[in-house]
Order: sequence, then C-alpha cells, then structure tokens
Amino acid sequence: MFNSFRLNSRLAAAVGALTIGAFAFSGSAAAAPLQLFPFIMTPPVQAAPPPAQAAPSDDDGTVAELPARLKRQIVSYASREAPGTIIIDTPNTYLYYVLGGGRAIRYGIGVGRDGFTWSGVQTISKKAEWPDWTPPPEMIARQPYLPRHMAGGPGNPLGARAMYLGGTIYRIHGTNAPHTIGTHVSSGCLRLTNEDVTDLYSRVSVGTKVIVLPMDRRADNSIGKRG
Repeated sequence: MFNSFRLNSRLAAAVGALTIGAFAFSGSAAAAPLQLFPFIMTPPVQAAPPPAQAAPSDDDGTVAELPARLKRQIVSYASREAPGTIIIDTPNTYLYYVLGGGRAIRYGIGVGRDGFTWSGVQTISKKAEWPDWTPPPEMIARQPYLPRHMAGGPGNPLGARAMYLGGTIYRIHGTNAPHTIGTHVSSGCLRLTNEDVTDLYSRVSVGTKVIVLPMDRRADNSIGKRG
C-alpha cells in the first residue's frame, strides 16, 4: 500500500514537471494550452481551403440570356391552321403556337443540324415531365459513347418536358444548354429552353397537330401569309 502510494506520487510529480517544462518551452501559458500529455507534439491542423466555385454555365440549370428575337413573345401571325396548332419554322429556328385571330406565340428553338432536318405533319402522341432518355439505335450507331439510358432530371438532355411526335424518334423537348437555341444542332429533335418548353407543354395536349416546315420554306412567307 505504501509502495503503491509512493509510486503514484512519483508519477504525478513527473507529469507535473513535464507540464511545467512545456509551459517554460513555449514562453507563456496563453500560447500553449494545457495538455494532459504535453510531450506528444502534434502539428497544428490547417483548415482546408474552400472548394473553388465553378463559373456559372447554362449546364447548371441557369437560363442564358437569349437574343430578343428568340425570346417567347406574341406576334402577328395569319394562318389557316386551327388555334392550338404548332408550326415549326425550321430555317428561322422558330416554333409558332397558333392562337387564332392573326396571332401566335413564337418561341426560339434549336433544330436539326445539317443532314438531320426533316419536314412533315405529325401529332403529339405522348407528353412527359422530366422524361427519361433512351437514345435510339440510330443515334447509338453514330455516337457509341452515349449512355443506353439516362433517368430524367436536371442533367438529362431532354430537359424539363418532352412531347413525342407520332411514332417517330423525334420530340419537342427542353434543354439544359440554352445557348444552343437558335442553332442547327440536334439529330432532328426540336428543343426549347426549359422555361419555354414548360410553357408550351401546359398549352398542348395529346393529339395536337405539329407541322414541320422544310429548310426551303419559311413560315413568314408561306403559311403565315395565307390567312
């Protein structure tokens, strides 16, 4: 019992001496906080720098500023087509939603690139919000690196909404790359900004008539002038 007490006293004295030595080494108590085992020296932990912020881009969901002509607007537009019809002006990269009474809503769009434009009359056969994307075999053959399936969401190339055209592989859909509006960029699909495609989606229904004009026929000097 006595020996144990003496041993513990010696251990306490040794720890006390080491603690005093640590304070003496630092020069001030304020500069060296008390440690139970001050003889274990650890380097100060440096705070990690905050992650660099990526520069905003339209791939992150922000809407790029469109030229005035490509912004959604109501325009004068005489047409013999019934209100609710969609007319795609391929060469001018416009989509017209016919209102009747000589007016239409005009949207800026992206259309098929060289060799991938098409024309004809279709109807909307299906509508989908934040649609999944399954590239058709024709696209996979041209671009084998593409995913075979991608779930819907902000990173999906079909964007916020899609309207499928008949039994074709083509769609009117949104895009997370609004800088492509007004260009000939797609494999035949017709793209709008996510904001615009959401607006159009709310106006159309399954069965809506869609007229896609060829590259050599402008809506403002053909259908638009017949009414």
